[in-house]
Amino acid sequence: MRSFLFVPGDSLRKYESAKKTAADALILDLEDSIAPDQKVAARGVTRDMLDARNPAQKIYIRVNALDTGMTLGDLAAVMPGRPDGIVLPKCAGAADVNHLALYLDAFEAASGTEQGTTRIVVVATETARAVTKLLDFEGASPRLWGMMWGAEDLAASLGASRNRSNGRFHGPFLLARDLCLISAAAIGVVAIDTIATDIDDLAALKEEAIAARQDGFLSKAVIHPKHVDVVNAAFMPTEEEIAWSEKIVKAFDDNPNSGVVKIDGKMIDKPHLRAAVKILALVGR
Repeated sequence: MRSFLFVPGDSLRKYESAKKTAADALILDLEDSIAPDQKVAARGVTRDMLDARNPAQKIYIRVNALDTGMTLGDLAAVMPGRPDGIVLPKCAGAADVNHLALYLDAFEAASGTEQGTTRIVVVATETARAVTKLLDFEGASPRLWGMMWGAEDLAASLGASRNRSNGRFHGPFLLARDLCLISAAAIGVVAIDTIATDIDDLAALKEEAIAARQDGFLSKAVIHPKHVDVVNAAFMPTEEEIAWSEKIVKAFDDNPNSGVVKIDGKMIDKPHLRAAVKILALVGR
């Protein structure tokens, strides 16, 4: 999946707009986009959204963090609607993932859902403590499917006055980004890039999304429908990348006993082959 579009869990109007986009997944939000006195009411609206889903899109629910006392109530409201996954904010390591996984075990059993089908995506960099736990996801539940990083809440946790200048993230936030990417790769789950907050700067969004894919992120979160097509395009390989990958695969097919091949004057080895295979898999070749 290339794009995750956030939708406030209390806005049917925005949900209807989101359903018409090419977003691969929607994240119906019960956390930051909902006012404190509206959180209980938003659960019912979100449940209605699940019943009116677009079959072409995956539906994830961002619940409130485990330390709020609201997580169980959120899950009780939405799990009968069988979301594809739950997004856990303020996550700090495998212990939090496994805590949520136990809840999901129970709700799936109660609703007759096949055990283990509800995925978990964590937002893994929202507090200073969470950043220190980014290398502590070994042993997390197999439900863990993706790790997303975010810079807005982290700025508040660090006491930073801003997290970027001239479109570039400052050092502490780049550290969190890179550690999230490395941690996700280490345990074999999907790394998801953070949102772009400037809604109207589509050129900057494109640059940011291309850089994320080149670094190894497989998806990006977005907060506005007009970001979806830009992100989807950025997370697909270019024709040049596809052609080069096909050359690499063919060269190794023609030389199955070789560990290294020469293409256009360049020495290409098995790590290049693995990367080429991944690129071609993205476009179904």
